[in-house]
Amino acid sequence: MTAAEPAVAREGRAPAPTPPLPAGGRPPAGSAPRRGRADRLRALDGLRLLAALMVCLYHFAGKNGEIAASWGQSPGRLFPSLSQVAVYGCLGVQFFFVISGFVICMSGWGRSLGDFFRSRVARLYPAYWAALLIVGAASLVLPVVSAPLRTDEFLLNFTMLQQPMGSPRVLGVCWTLWVELRFYVLFALFVIWKGVTYRRVVLFCVLWTLAGVLARVADTPLTDEVVMRDHAPYFIGGLALYLIHRFGGDLLLWGIVGVSFLLGQRYSVTALWHPGMSGDFQRNPYVIQAIVFASFAAVAVVALGWARWANWRWLTVAGALTYPFYLIHEHLGWFVVRVLHRGLGVGPYGTLVLAVAGLLAVAWLTHRYVERPFGPALKRTLTAQANADARPFRRTPEDTRSGSHGG
Repeated sequence: MTAAEPAVAREGRAPAPTPPLPAGGRPPAGSAPRRGRADRLRALDGLRLLAALMVCLYHFAGKNGEIAASWGQSPGRLFPSLSQVAVYGCLGVQFFFVISGFVICMSGWGRSLGDFFRSRVARLYPAYWAALLIVGAASLVLPVVSAPLRTDEFLLNFTMLQQPMGSPRVLGVCWTLWVELRFYVLFALFVIWKGVTYRRVVLFCVLWTLAGVLARVADTPLTDEVVMRDHAPYFIGGLALYLIHRFGGDLLLWGIVGVSFLLGQRYSVTALWHPGMSGDFQRNPYVIQAIVFASFAAVAVVALGWARWANWRWLTVAGALTYPFYLIHEHLGWFVVRVLHRGLGVGPYGTLVLAVAGLLAVAWLTHRYVERPFGPALKRTLTAQANADARPFRRTPEDTRSGSHGG
């Protein structure tokens, strides 16, 4: 997720194989697109909600900082056992990125560059704008929890470009959206622009992996921002897993997944653990590696078709709630915890359950009354504008007469 990743885990029946084109290359022998897939990969929706709940648990019970101020003390003291699990919830972000690689490759297949751009804008921005307004309003009601931003800073957040602009964030989790946006741009420029094919996706995965390794050697801010050396392995692994889902696995694709896991687990351990960690929240490097492996393995289970039994309709609802829930849960959660626990005297576990349930309810309202009506409307408007711009220009008699006088 973005990041948070949008609920687009849909795939129609795989198309019949087409004769290979020189530009696209031929998939591996025996790897024609598979038939008989479910219309929706509902298991992916469940995985996305699981990743969001992992991050939520981390923000509520696995770290100090602002949430400790809302609880009135360290969550490690309030939840001595739960906090030992919650501290690993931050790895839900890496889980999101693997899912995002899979879903973006799937949703981008067969789309033009313009279609891809319009679908991303229409899917990401309505709920994001609503989350900004909700959390911004909450900061005005209870500024002791989160101070409201200056007007110029708040308005800049509507672009989703506040992080590279060096501005404070209204939504703490939106740093992952900046990571997602850069992934979209890279995938659009190097794959979707010329048409998504098996060969182009594989080449993109290999070159991006090499670029990430070289960026670590260069160690410059610009290359890190462009290449995303620390986050790229998760997206790349997800891309390769979608190719396995679509065409079947082979040594090359599983090799890309394996290398992505090896690079990803190294980054996660170095980012989240160091020798001699102390305090309320400590992590074990082997547990970190195991969770990263489980993230890749869970998406691999979906890719291989082993999760087709998980086809319950409620998973579709879970997938729809994930993005708005992810956006609002951290900062809005501070307010809910403070009101329930310190204001109304609700116990810590009761507060945790009520807070998550309340945030899911707000996420449903956001999906129902913001995403569902405004997302498609925004996409239709963008499509109509694109179609109007694509119409051939016809000069009117007035244009001709004006031109004859030199304008």
